[in-house]
Amino acid sequence: MKNFGRVLTAMVTPFNNDYSVNYDTAAKLAKHLVANGNDGLVIAGSTGEAATMTNDEKLKLFSVVLDAVGDKATIIAGTGSNDTFASIDMTKKAEKLGVHGAMVVAPYYNKPPQEGFYQHFKMIAEATSLPLLVYNVPGRTASNILPATVARLATIPNIVAIKEASGSLEQVSEIVRLTPPDFNVYSGDDALTLPILSVGGCGIISVAGHIVGVKMQEMIQAFFAGDIKTAQARHHELMPFFKVIFITTNPIPIKAAVNLIGFASGPLRPPLITITPSEIEQLQSVMKSINAI
Repeated sequence: MKNFGRVLTAMVTPFNNDYSVNYDTAAKLAKHLVANGNDGLVIAGSTGEAATMTNDEKLKLFSVVLDAVGDKATIIAGTGSNDTFASIDMTKKAEKLGVHGAMVVAPYYNKPPQEGFYQHFKMIAEATSLPLLVYNVPGRTASNILPATVARLATIPNIVAIKEASGSLEQVSEIVRLTPPDFNVYSGDDALTLPILSVGGCGIISVAGHIVGVKMQEMIQAFFAGDIKTAQARHHELMPFFKVIFITTNPIPIKAAVNLIGFASGPLRPPLITITPSEIEQLQSVMKSINAI
């Protein structure tokens, strides 16, 4: 599978008040997202608070979401870490569960050189038959996978896509220029979705898709249909929401937004903290303005 879809939401992980994973709500939320504009879901990514989840929790969550919507949507498992061998192990275990692909984050903290990035992803790819999506997010990893390295990775048959969250249109343009036409470049920033489409991107791995998946889908479909005015209109309509869900560290605002639409997403695991009264007021105001609540 080389095309995961146009709109994929990086799903929050609902927790109970005791910080255990709320698998029942996760299944319900997954069904809601797939019924509202999403072609697929990324499970246990940054927005899913993967950094504070155990491997057993992640694997059970992959299984629960697969059972809920795996026949209707693409399910991408977040299996990467800054440990190559641990990433291989998690990817192989996720593959056995039947996920449709794996998202593998650039190793954080270690700060490998470009050859280290290449060898990390190559070793994971060789250990699985799953299609892999590379996740480049320098703001969280403190390192950046350069376009030339992505081009090398794109020659590996089951490395089929990248989630590009560098924030650089120049970098995205260079990746598109250097990689084959069937290598998919996803925006990793909601606000840059339309600009990235314009330089050759294929879609978005979204935070906003929890709330405005239908409108994100409309924007992208309009762009590919050549209706640029409609795509621009949707982009401008959604910009205030794209901004407000990042007024503090993700996923603090989006978990609050999910609560506001009726899904008990629960607390955030420390060291993340609950949204402040001022921030929730801003969030509610924007959501009302776009008829999200």
